[in-house]
Amino acid sequence: MLGDSVTKFEKEFAEFCDVKYCSGVASGLDALILAIDAFDFPKNSEIIVPSNTYIATIMAIVRNGFKPILVEPDIKTYNIDAAKIEEKITSNTKAILVVHLYGKACEMDKITKIASQYELEIIEDCAQAHGAEFKGQKVGSFGVGCFSFYPTKNLGALGDGGAITCNNENYNNKLKSLRNYGSSEKYYNNYLGYNSRLDEIQAGFLSIKLNILDDITKQKRALAKLYLENLDDKFIKPVVEESYYDVYHIFNIRHAQRDELKKYLFENNIKTEIHYPKSPHQQKSMQGILENENYSISQEIHDTTLSLPLSYSHTKEEIMKVIDVLNGWVE
Repeated sequence: MLGDSVTKFEKEFAEFCDVKYCSGVASGLDALILAIDAFDFPKNSEIIVPSNTYIATIMAIVRNGFKPILVEPDIKTYNIDAAKIEEKITSNTKAILVVHLYGKACEMDKITKIASQYELEIIEDCAQAHGAEFKGQKVGSFGVGCFSFYPTKNLGALGDGGAITCNNENYNNKLKSLRNYGSSEKYYNNYLGYNSRLDEIQAGFLSIKLNILDDITKQKRALAKLYLENLDDKFIKPVVEESYYDVYHIFNIRHAQRDELKKYLFENNIKTEIHYPKSPHQQKSMQGILENENYSISQEIHDTTLSLPLSYSHTKEEIMKVIDVLNGWVE
């Protein structure tokens, strides 16, 4: 049901992202699928996407019948390497789908310049980056922004939810029709649409939580600073740069002996995760779809990354305990 709570949250979230429009949908994956669909790209279109993203980003391209073209990430930021995009552009390229991974924005000045030069659309996967900024501009406002409100996100709902942000009224109107069976007037269907509406209960909860999102971000940034300042340099830590406002949905480190490190931490009652253990081109579902290339940088990240505890509910004392255990690890 689309009601007042959804409308209210859409207005609030659009204002938060510094855009004109927002359409609530059922999930982050749906946000990506609908965002691509609404552009009405021609058959055989290609969409550039980072080679180390979560599989949902690539699934959205494939579900629309288009070809994902993988570009390696920057080994320092883990985001798509802007310097490697142009070499993958062909006459069939219609969009660049960037992913603001772990809560760090991509290098959007260079990417928007390339998109403008080649007349490409920009689609942003902002699932992990609510409120992240590049040079003072929020993600989701450089092109079409696709957000997830899965409960573990910085702005998480009680269940699944998603949203698409944009500045084009006609595009936004089409999105609102697509999410509701392709209909803007009951029982009249202009598009082959979806059943993908943000639930009223989720929208109401998100409006409340949006009021404290800045506090959540400040807490996570403060905890991340503890890691950055106190964790031994034998671990590769996230890069910090002046142009970026990072929101640390995930705080990851890298180490060549990642699996042994993960086991050591678990034995010391510290649970960690791997985001992500297998790169997209190695996934069984992607065989025959993705180009069989050597994505060595992506592979290095997938083989060495480890996500440490970092949430709004963690205390500084708890994070310092994790740091002490980590620094005590003998390689």
